[in-house]
Amino acid sequence: MPRRDRLEAVDRAAPVRMCVGCRSRAAQDDLLRLVAEGGVLLPDSARRMPGRGAYLHRDPRCWAQAERRRVWRRALRADGAIDTSRVGALFADAPCVGVGPGSG
Repeated sequence: MPRRDRLEAVDRAAPVRMCVGCRSRAAQDDLLRLVAEGGVLLPDSARRMPGRGAYLHRDPRCWAQAERRRVWRRALRADGAIDTSRVGALFADAPCVGVGPGSG
């Protein structure tokens, strides 16, 4: 039986996560990790904060879908209410991905 060689770091596929807004799968690097700390939803761009994380595209449409479906307590397995105002402010002024001149 041939011996299986270990894959080099270059050959490995990137980790895949699901966006809690649009529920599509994407490379982890393309998504923003969000965590709940003290009942407040915070972005974790370095992906180093402790606790369970939820991933979301950096697109206001995905944010709106996640908010409409109220996914935060379930995705983060939180007991109480989660304040989403800090992350919501980040998406309030962000342009929609793929919208605008030259996008089509």
